[in-house]
Amino acid sequence: MNVAAPLVGGRLPDGLERFDIGHADYTALIDPDTAFWALLRQGEPEGLDALIRQWQDQRGDFAREMEMLRFGLKPSAVYFNPTERCNLDCSYCYIPREMRRSGEHMSPERLMEAMARLEEYFARTMPEGRKPQIIFHGAEPLLNRDAMFAAIDAYGDRFRFGVQTNATLLDDKTAAFLMERGCGIGLSLDAPEEAIATRSRKRWTGEGVFASTLAAIERLKGYAGFNVICTMNRENLGQLVPMVEFLHEREVPACMLNVVRCTQPGGRSSWAEDEAVAKPYLAALERTHQLFRETGRKLVVANFANILISILAPTARRLMCDISPCGGGRSFFALAPDGSLFPCSEFIGLPSFAGGNLFTDRIEDVLDSPAFKLVTGRKVEDIRACSTCPVRHFCGSPCPAEAHEANGGMDKIGAYCGFYLDQARYAFRLIADGIEGDYLWDGWDEGTEPAFSFGC
Repeated sequence: MNVAAPLVGGRLPDGLERFDIGHADYTALIDPDTAFWALLRQGEPEGLDALIRQWQDQRGDFAREMEMLRFGLKPSAVYFNPTERCNLDCSYCYIPREMRRSGEHMSPERLMEAMARLEEYFARTMPEGRKPQIIFHGAEPLLNRDAMFAAIDAYGDRFRFGVQTNATLLDDKTAAFLMERGCGIGLSLDAPEEAIATRSRKRWTGEGVFASTLAAIERLKGYAGFNVICTMNRENLGQLVPMVEFLHEREVPACMLNVVRCTQPGGRSSWAEDEAVAKPYLAALERTHQLFRETGRKLVVANFANILISILAPTARRLMCDISPCGGGRSFFALAPDGSLFPCSEFIGLPSFAGGNLFTDRIEDVLDSPAFKLVTGRKVEDIRACSTCPVRHFCGSPCPAEAHEANGGMDKIGAYCGFYLDQARYAFRLIADGIEGDYLWDGWDEGTEPAFSFGC
């Protein structure tokens, strides 16, 4: 963890760069290669030489830490798609429409065989005492509920489970089953007003699902293990502040305000310019802070919290999209209903990125396949626009699927370069003001230790 230093001035050695965070009193000093940083107060040059010497003494340790984070991880989670089908036709979905409309379920027998194969793999790779995680994902996993629930009951002592659902099938019985077993539950809702939410999330008939999602939120009230994902797109950007107010009022513990990914044509048609996204997004973050100060209750915006943690304690981050190589194929992989293995669910609609099949291939061989290596070998150092960016290890130029499909290759940036720069600047301003903890989960830093401390 890095600590703010009230210093400024002097000529910087190679490896250190100044980064304007838009703060009246502070600027940031960053070593982009190692993710080291310090905050420098304007007008106090004394002490900078000592700071630089300490950084130089510890730079090798910082570099080894980042090397491990970027290249030394093994998968500990699987995005498990038990069906190709979905009962919704969301405008920006990364799974092709025909697959969602008429795809196949994984049979109960096949699903249990998949769990057994995954258990065998993780027994070889996971540290003793740690459970791997299965996130039932989709399409809509509850369309294959019985098979999925049988697996949760059979393997609940060996895996941690989560379910990402559109909430249309999350009735009382289903919700009770998941909560009783401690499963994580993620819902999706794009706006606090039904008409706006329905523009992007709707059934094949065009009918919205706002009421069922709201009912599910009420059903899960008080359950710490649930969150709501709001996908930011051109239809709902004016609703982000009302959205966090809506969720906070309903005591949702965490949400994600995710940019729409441009991997598929539907996502690209829902894309908005960086500034158009950043302004309402930062306003929504500000509103969550106001609500916390007014009520004492947090609504953590998990994707932004991850950016904050990537700065404060890089190896403690919970999500792996904001680093390069990203987590796809390194800290997790995705399983399709036919057994095909992909680096991430974002690639499931791209057959060329299937690295093998769970039922016929060793997972270790799949992770080493050319399809996976194309993703796990993507580094910001090889992307011209990112290679000189001071916050490249707090961003990671996501998303590789998006870069490949929308921008023409793995050596291209993703779709939201300016938006991630704005997030980093905002995060540093919060740290300078000493209020970053207001945006984070309570106890997020348990088990972390300071790696660098200087000044006050």
